[in-house]
Amino acid sequence: MEEESATAPPPPRDPAALQLTLFKLHKKVPSTTLTSWGTPVVNKDATLTVGPHGPVLIQDNNFIDEIAHFDRERVPERVVHAKGAGAFGYFEVTHDITPFTAAKVFSKIGKRTSIFVRFSQVSGEMGYPDTVRDPRGFAVRFYTEDGMWDLVGNNTPIFFIRDPILFPSFIHTQKRNPVTHLKDYDAFWDFMSLRPESTHQYMYLFGDRGIPASYRTMNGYGSNTFKLINSQGEAVYCKFHYKSNLGVKNLDPDSAQQIAGADPDYLIRDLYNAIAEGKFPSWTFYIQVMTFDQVNKVPFNPFDVTKVWPHGDFPLIPVGTLVLNQNPSDYFAEVEQASFDVSNFVPGIDTSPDKMLQGRLFSYGDTGRYRVGTNRDQIPINSAFRADVPKNYQRDGKFTINTQGGAPNYHPNSFCGPEVDPRAQKLQPKFLVSGDVYRYDSGDEDNYSQPRIFYQKVLDEAARERLINNIADHCSRSAKFIQDRVVSVLSHVDLSFGTRLRAALDARDITSTSLKKDIKYL
Repeated sequence: MEEESATAPPPPRDPAALQLTLFKLHKKVPSTTLTSWGTPVVNKDATLTVGPHGPVLIQDNNFIDEIAHFDRERVPERVVHAKGAGAFGYFEVTHDITPFTAAKVFSKIGKRTSIFVRFSQVSGEMGYPDTVRDPRGFAVRFYTEDGMWDLVGNNTPIFFIRDPILFPSFIHTQKRNPVTHLKDYDAFWDFMSLRPESTHQYMYLFGDRGIPASYRTMNGYGSNTFKLINSQGEAVYCKFHYKSNLGVKNLDPDSAQQIAGADPDYLIRDLYNAIAEGKFPSWTFYIQVMTFDQVNKVPFNPFDVTKVWPHGDFPLIPVGTLVLNQNPSDYFAEVEQASFDVSNFVPGIDTSPDKMLQGRLFSYGDTGRYRVGTNRDQIPINSAFRADVPKNYQRDGKFTINTQGGAPNYHPNSFCGPEVDPRAQKLQPKFLVSGDVYRYDSGDEDNYSQPRIFYQKVLDEAARERLINNIADHCSRSAKFIQDRVVSVLSHVDLSFGTRLRAALDARDITSTSLKKDIKYL
């Protein structure tokens, strides 16, 4: 009797766990197993062998078909944003912003546009736990009537660096040490303390929002500065924001660690089940606008992605609602093969002098061509119109599917090849660029004013204490001289910040005397 009472009933099965059962109920009758070339498979459970014990014959085409495909099932993992979750939905316009932009996606109140959203970690690999402290990617693809617009951002309004040439080095500090194949605390904090421009972002990362409780309960930001152009060809600069309608909810470090051990795919499961159960997550979409005249009057560089635009000076303007209401039908086809490209703009939306954005314009398309292929835009998830044949002068390459019906592959031509849209030309007006060409190191450009506001005015005392403890827990694993430099950097933000962090690090100094002797060279 004691044994029976001690046996707990199994937990109820959620939609993700029931996926195969639901498929069976829908399918009802199995279909015939076919080879990749469409013929019936003779035996799915045995190879063609000489006698019952082999060897296997190379003429077993069914086996060769199976194993050759299996060997090629994975595409290269993303260098960053490797692990993530995706969902489909729609964007609906609720407020008129046509005075700022002629982009058709915003053309009238009530207009709906299909979207695909991919949430992701930044530094972890495909198998990494979902609840580690890490920025989260928040990429939105709008399937507009003018083509695809990819708004690829994060759940933070700022970023670690402002010059794209530092990006490979920055990411290397987030990845595994090439010798030990372990995360390296020295590398992380060495870089952060040598590039104080990162201070604003890592204060955000080690604060309460560093570990989201759900993809559904975190905000998103385009982060970079973009340009909007209206139907008269007039332009303004802008930033994009999308705020969760469920509110922002986060995990404390202890809870995050427990979840990582119990369910490393916690955030993916949460999003899938919420949508499957009809609890559709949504975000309110906003813009901030800055005129060209204001650019020269603000006391900071508005194209610096380590800075925010103060809401008091540049208020949030509501635009519409993002809703996710459909799970992917196949993760690999629709999430893993998704190839977002920051340079996928539509008429009425364009780039800005933001250095990090300029670097991303090349990087995203290039990594997509490497990872998925030169014809990645012919894969349905990456196709501007999901089914329509493209109309351009690109041809051939691996996995060419659309031949464009014999249209000419050169321009200009006399045979009805596609022509430029005059409207698109009007919505990309000329602009003036001037200045001396040089490699300008921006490392010392006002690295502390906004982090100081964040620490002194945005965070309350309890949040400051948690921030200090979170930084100390992580930074205490780095070399002592690096810890000293981090304290120095954060003392420039606020003297008490550095003093309190010094005390917290000293309290965590568990380095043994013998180990200190072994690493005196540091």
